[in-house]
Amino acid sequence: MKRPEFRTAALGLIWLAASQLSVTAHAVGVADAAGNAQAGAGKVAMCIGCHGIEGYRAAFPEVYRVPMIGGQNAKYIEIALHDYKKGNRKYATMRAIATSLSDQDIADIAAYYAAQAPSSRNNPDK
Repeated sequence: MKRPEFRTAALGLIWLAASQLSVTAHAVGVADAAGNAQAGAGKVAMCIGCHGIEGYRAAFPEVYRVPMIGGQNAKYIEIALHDYKKGNRKYATMRAIATSLSDQDIADIAAYYAAQAPSSRNNPDK
């Protein structure tokens, strides 16, 4: 008789491996534009309205807690924005914004936010 904890652990490992492969495969498919944090500073005005307000919750199309993204990993932001642009992530507002961005815009915005920290003087997330 198989023990259920082994099955649960095995399924968890399979899910983890599949998730990692998906992220890796996606990262390879994303164009590698070099991000420029300084250029990104001029492109984040549309981001600050939601991501720059601590504890902000968006109410369309559903109530959603908007994350603070200052200090987030640049590659993560790039992948997320490309996923919104392709429709792989389902949030209408982010999709509309992401579809208006070029690969260079995405790289610059990601570099800008990655360079931020809670103590950064110019961090719009404060």
